[in-house]
Amino acid sequence: MTPQLALDLLQPLQPTLANYVPGRNAEALAALHRLAAGELPERQVYLWGELGSGRTHLLTALAATAGGYFWTPASDPEAPGLAVVDEVERLDAAAQVALFNRINAVRAHVEARCALAGALPPAQLALREDLRTRLAWGLVYQLHPLDDAEKAAALHAHAAARGATVSDDLIPYLLIHLPRDLRTLVAVLDALDAYALARQRPLTVPLLKDWLHARG
Repeated sequence: MTPQLALDLLQPLQPTLANYVPGRNAEALAALHRLAAGELPERQVYLWGELGSGRTHLLTALAATAGGYFWTPASDPEAPGLAVVDEVERLDAAAQVALFNRINAVRAHVEARCALAGALPPAQLALREDLRTRLAWGLVYQLHPLDDAEKAAALHAHAAARGATVSDDLIPYLLIHLPRDLRTLVAVLDALDAYALARQRPLTVPLLKDWLHARG
């Protein structure tokens, strides 16, 4: 099995608000918890940030909560519940009109909510001006990617929660040699822990190399 195939066969955890590691995004995460529960005074939250900041993780988690759903241009603009919209910068002209109508409905109906995300803050999006304005009507948060120290701390905490002890060089090796998104790294750690238990071996870099290369 090639290293890439080994990674392709991973089964990362389903994104939830609980398993999102906030880092510097704790305020945004708290707001989303309240939005999902219908307890946030503002009924709309817009998230923006670079790849790896967790936008899609958070929106996928919100869509799976009670009343949450992924919005499409065909969705009823006045439907109750939490409409989730990712990558707003990719919306075509017709979809922009549909989202404009949804946001207007959120302002008018207390049972309607919206969580949206894009790569840029609303004012910098290449969208129609009236939609850009409405994207900024609610709360707007920039999401910051975890730095290496935050990822390492999260991985150590995850290993400890599983009762696993890792060698000092394993997590630095993971951060250098494997895909850097935390969801993949956690899935690798889980798979490696299961592999180690089956072979009664410690979690080390040599074990990781065996897992990646010696299954074929």
